[in-house]
Amino acid sequence: MDFRILGLDSPLFTTLNQMIDNSEDSADHSKSINAPTRTYVRDAKAMAATPADVKEYPNSYVFIIDMPGLKSGDIKVQVEDDNVLLISGERKREEEKEGAKYVRMERRVGKFMRKFVLPENADTDAISAVCQDGVLTVTVQKLPPPEPKKPKTIEVKIA
Repeated sequence: MDFRILGLDSPLFTTLNQMIDNSEDSADHSKSINAPTRTYVRDAKAMAATPADVKEYPNSYVFIIDMPGLKSGDIKVQVEDDNVLLISGERKREEEKEGAKYVRMERRVGKFMRKFVLPENADTDAISAVCQDGVLTVTVQKLPPPEPKKPKTIEVKIA
């Protein structure tokens, strides 16, 4: 339907008209324009399935995540946007041996991910990560507190 015929030329009605046209043209009527993307859903599931503990010490922040059965090559620790700690990777399904089949499969496989916004005093140049006994420990050192500014003395001149 063309809303201009009814004298409705405003941007709101133009957008509504485009939405109606797009929905009529699309083969899949069940999808919404505001539906989350597949990437968003995948990342949300990966984040929900990756619990973490975060501790603050006087000189550092420590992130602890269980990662049973993963090798260091399966885990990525990165800093993006200068203050977001991103821990990600993938747990792959073991290859089935001939004649073996799963009777029950409860251990999670697939992608995992966690993002943490680091505080201003986090030193993103001093981050270490160690995976031992299936537990990943990421340590982010704190920056030293800024030195208090000394008062500046201004010389008073006689005019």
